[in-house]
Amino acid sequence: MTIGKLAFHNFKKSFQNYFSMILSLAFTVLILFNFTNLIYTDTFQALGVKNKDYIDIIIRVISVVLLCFMFFFIWYATNVFLTKRKKEIGIFIFMGLTNQKIGRLYMLEIIMTGVSSLVLGIGFGMITTQLFQMILLKMSAIFVEISFAFAWQPILITAVVYLIIYSIFVLKGYRNIVRSSVLDMISAARQNEYVKTNSLLLMIKAIFGICVLANGYYLAIKESGMNIMGHLLGATVLVIAGTYLLFGGFIPMVFQYLAGRKSFLYQKERNLWINNVIFRMRKNYRTYAMTCVLLTSSVTALAAAFAQKDRYDNIVHFRNTYTFQIVSSLPDLEDEVTKLIEKDNDVAYHGSLPVFFMDSSHFNSYFGHGILAFSDVKKLAKEVGLDFPYEKLEEDELILANHIVLLSLIPDMRNKTVDIDGKTYRQIDETTVPYLGYLQESQDYYIVNDKTYEELLSSYAETTGYTEQNYTYNYRIEDIYNYAASLDELDELVHNTEESYTGRVAIDPNSDDIRWIKVEYSLCVFMFLVFVVASGSILFMKLYNDAFEEKERYAVLKKMGIAEKTLGKAAAKELRCAYALPFILMTVSSFFAVHSLEKMMSTSLKMINFVSVFIIFLFFVVFYLLSVLFYRKNAEI
Repeated sequence: MTIGKLAFHNFKKSFQNYFSMILSLAFTVLILFNFTNLIYTDTFQALGVKNKDYIDIIIRVISVVLLCFMFFFIWYATNVFLTKRKKEIGIFIFMGLTNQKIGRLYMLEIIMTGVSSLVLGIGFGMITTQLFQMILLKMSAIFVEISFAFAWQPILITAVVYLIIYSIFVLKGYRNIVRSSVLDMISAARQNEYVKTNSLLLMIKAIFGICVLANGYYLAIKESGMNIMGHLLGATVLVIAGTYLLFGGFIPMVFQYLAGRKSFLYQKERNLWINNVIFRMRKNYRTYAMTCVLLTSSVTALAAAFAQKDRYDNIVHFRNTYTFQIVSSLPDLEDEVTKLIEKDNDVAYHGSLPVFFMDSSHFNSYFGHGILAFSDVKKLAKEVGLDFPYEKLEEDELILANHIVLLSLIPDMRNKTVDIDGKTYRQIDETTVPYLGYLQESQDYYIVNDKTYEELLSSYAETTGYTEQNYTYNYRIEDIYNYAASLDELDELVHNTEESYTGRVAIDPNSDDIRWIKVEYSLCVFMFLVFVVASGSILFMKLYNDAFEEKERYAVLKKMGIAEKTLGKAAAKELRCAYALPFILMTVSSFFAVHSLEKMMSTSLKMINFVSVFIIFLFFVVFYLLSVLFYRKNAEI
């Protein structure tokens, strides 16, 4: 029998054993294909060039994340395959095969496995691509026509990327086999990820892991100021490192301590599974740690999705505070503008607000600001129904009024000092209430004491010779979709007041240049689902393969007279522990990760954190039940 025929025979014989690995790899291919296909589809063309460009950038960033995940997932999957096959194909040495021929046999088998995953992934990806887009658009509340257009680029890109990564680990496995001894191959199944540690080393790793993780949590919730990005990066690195150390040190140490207490060990079949959990924890601690990190990332992705949706809704509301805004140096246009608008529309509310603008040379900043008087803003807020929770301002106090941003890396601006024309003011608050609506998006404004406003206006006039202040006339109509009916009259007003500075802003409710945020929100939800399913798949695949190693142990226990029902209960508790430990640590880590995100997005995400953890719990219950079913079948208990 040739090496090729032998490899094909082994592949068919072992297909059932590695079916979980093939499906898991196919799942990663399917996801990467669907995301890549979004770049080459015409689905988002209807949203405009700007939105399409932003969406393509987001998809490429997510694709890079998926590539990193695919890299480590393939690394893990091929290591599992290599470990299992080394013991089995190592027997061929006694049949006279050299290490090189055994390596070629391994390469052919794993290539067949990899190609099967690639074909399944791309095949199902092509079948589900329209469904994927439909769900994505439905979640984004975007209504465009979806047409199926076949493109070779996503298939080629996905296949090439996957095969390159896969080939790296195929060659790595071949090299490993060529350099392995007979003893290494025969005992390979009991060497995977096994960490030989004594109690002292476990204690050192446990203490170090707790300290590292605690520091990561501290950086995540610490008020970071301008160092927020550095602290977030540090928190990420420390939490990942601390998670690995906890699973490699603290958790095994706790179980070893419990196993040494007879009052705990000899109850509820614990002596049948506790020691095995200790062995599995030392053997597979990297797997559990990787799963925990993936789960924490998934919760963060879902929290980011809902934070962006909340920000998007707030930005849209911010922009649509007023339908029309007239800016003029004339102080008496309000009645005239009102009459013009009321010819074709009913006015829901309106109000005027004086303002003057100072360039950056008068501030300790790179940007100029508009200056607003406290009483004028309070009067406008009452007229248009906006919140204004301030009673009064001292002469040396001010409030910054700015716009809503999608993501802020700027620290809390309260209690900072601002220099204006050589005088220092205390910024007591920062508000995103849209007193000036759309005008507040392009310019920040300082709300100051009325006396301070007059002093700054006079001082600015003396310094620059510019003595005029501007007046904003702000209107919201009842039917915002009928805004175009009033445009001609307003444009005529602007044209007829050329001797003064007069301009107008009209908000089109159908114009949405930030619809890409809605797509980004939906993609983050998909990332949440991908990471959760991937985490469950990793644990399921690991436990699925571990069952074959435990078959002999359970056979011995059955011969000793232990009932299959009792062994089944013990196995179920062991598997429950495998799923519960990453889940519990993820729940703790996700609280700090989401809290950090709350600071950047300035929104409450506690409910989203709770919901995401609950969804993961449901997913893990399903994976756990499947694991118990297949584990008992493979271990023959």
